[in-house]
Amino acid sequence: MAQDINSLLNAIIEKNASDIHLHVDKPPTMRLNDRLIDLDEKPLTPDDTLTYMKAITPPEGQQEVEKVGGTDFGYAFEDKARFRVSVYRQKGNINIAMRLIPYKFLSFEELGLSQSIKKLCHRPRGLVLVTGPTGSGKTTTLATMIDYINSSRDCHIITIEDPIEYYHTHKKSIVTQRELGADVPSFPEALRRGLRQDPDVFLVGEMRDLDTISAAITAAETGHLIFGTLHTTGAARTVDRIVDVFPIDQQEQIRIMLSVSIIAVVSEQLLVRADGKGRIAAFEIMVATPAIQNLIREKKTYRILSELQTGAKYGMKTMDESLIELYSSGLITYENLLGNAYDPEQIRIQVEGVKKR
Repeated sequence: MAQDINSLLNAIIEKNASDIHLHVDKPPTMRLNDRLIDLDEKPLTPDDTLTYMKAITPPEGQQEVEKVGGTDFGYAFEDKARFRVSVYRQKGNINIAMRLIPYKFLSFEELGLSQSIKKLCHRPRGLVLVTGPTGSGKTTTLATMIDYINSSRDCHIITIEDPIEYYHTHKKSIVTQRELGADVPSFPEALRRGLRQDPDVFLVGEMRDLDTISAAITAAETGHLIFGTLHTTGAARTVDRIVDVFPIDQQEQIRIMLSVSIIAVVSEQLLVRADGKGRIAAFEIMVATPAIQNLIREKKTYRILSELQTGAKYGMKTMDESLIELYSSGLITYENLLGNAYDPEQIRIQVEGVKKR
């Protein structure tokens, strides 16, 4: 007899794992400190995963699994935590992946975010992008920023998410949270409608297509502070990715619009701590100075990296600088430092030079 779903979720919360995978012919498996670890010795049967699915999936989600083979939704587990859930078919059987979303918001200090990022939350308008691969902590970073605005500014904040992950209560601000599928059909539609709802701040869960990116840039230009995510790495690649989404005959105009509206790009990745106790984030931070705006306009994004290297007084840093800081503080291993660097050879030379002094 397989463990019931509540026992499994309690185990995940107690161990502070990031994910749980429920696969047929495999024991329940958690991701802890970037490793996959079995929670049990007994492999799950098709009936086990079907029972789990029915226990947590809303009726409309179950219908979606029947129709298209999968569904995504947020699941509140008692008053302990929320999970982002993906239910999907594989070889005709039901599999489930669940990501833990803690109820507690982390502070800027706990995340390792600099004060320059906090200042961005007070900007009246513009586009702030948080980027990185799946599972790099983008959602947590954005939740911290939105919670900070909610606590310190009197704004109307509208979040558009798929699904809603962190729940925000009204504090100094009013927070409207809209979920794709349940409250609104698409990101662009939610942005267009939201402009008529007296907004100050938008959070766009994922800027994944031309219509969403276009609507977000327009909203930033018309006097709103927009936070969005992209699955890119690094500031230069992020700018190029946005421009490349548009047809060639529109790209010059988009470069001009983006150079005016973008105020920062925060790229991040999560690394296993040197002591093995959890993970820690490394951040690349680009703040849009006049020099960087000019590089975006003139199609010279390849030079953005050198601006980051000399932009410390604006709160900027490269990913490699962030990694060296973490390594120098003993927070990540030498292998992790080199394995996640953009320019491992240059970092190796720098670190070896410091050791020899």
